[in-house]
Amino acid sequence: MKSVGIDIGGTHIRCAIYDKEFNQVEHFKVANNREWTAADNLSQVVKFLEDMIVEKGYKFRSIGVGAPGPLSTRTGTIINPPNLNETWHNFSIVDFFEKETGFKTTLNNDANLAGLAEATLGAGTQYKTVFYITMSTGIGGGYIREKKIINGSNSAAAEIYNLIVNEQSERRGGVNPGAINEQCSGTGIALISKKKYGKELNSKEVFDLYRIGDPTASDIVEQVVDGIARAIGNISCIVDPDVFVLGGAIALHNPDLVERITLRAKQYVIFPDYLRVELAEFGDNAGLMGAALLP
Repeated sequence: MKSVGIDIGGTHIRCAIYDKEFNQVEHFKVANNREWTAADNLSQVVKFLEDMIVEKGYKFRSIGVGAPGPLSTRTGTIINPPNLNETWHNFSIVDFFEKETGFKTTLNNDANLAGLAEATLGAGTQYKTVFYITMSTGIGGGYIREKKIINGSNSAAAEIYNLIVNEQSERRGGVNPGAINEQCSGTGIALISKKKYGKELNSKEVFDLYRIGDPTASDIVEQVVDGIARAIGNISCIVDPDVFVLGGAIALHNPDLVERITLRAKQYVIFPDYLRVELAEFGDNAGLMGAALLP
């Protein structure tokens, strides 16, 4: 029996099939066409799975789906993610796949699933409790206890994007002023760079300038380091995990940040000698792997 993981992104939809040793045996990637409905886009994934059954005789244990929040794991519904068109809003994706394929389907947040992959197969394998933080276009989190995702009553556990880490006044939408997403994400870095440089730079451009000693870029990176460190301090007061795992493009492309963040976070945690922060082992496939791990 093989496991299926599906990752819903704003640009692409990906699907991977894993064997019982969790080797990826098939991969499918298709554009998430904003001119199409959610069902039309997903029908391509359904056809891929049907083709794999006919052509290769695969038998599937279940289907796991990762999607951006907000979503409801209780109802299997994607609510209203900002990077997907309106046909995805309040879309019952679990019902869709179960009706179209006949396989049990489970939905969860993409950051939770990346955390599950790291806790089960990656950097957090040896630990009982793992708190995963993704530093990418946005900031997200996942809390994994004994290889199981802690979802919370409303599928909002570990949704740290709104966690306040400083007194900056910038805010967008319903995000709190000083929230970590506005200060430490790729989007936040771009907005801050526009204010400081008079033009918008992406996170890679800012980090490139930081590495050649640009003082303004150094200030921006310092804000990122301090924001993530403060978040670790706040999270430690609540769930006190065995280890924090940092993933996402910003962390993975700048692995030296882990040491800086760890040293700074030791100023904010109650037991600095026991703080463990690790770099994630998986890249873009972490969410796919985590989806396939869902029961």
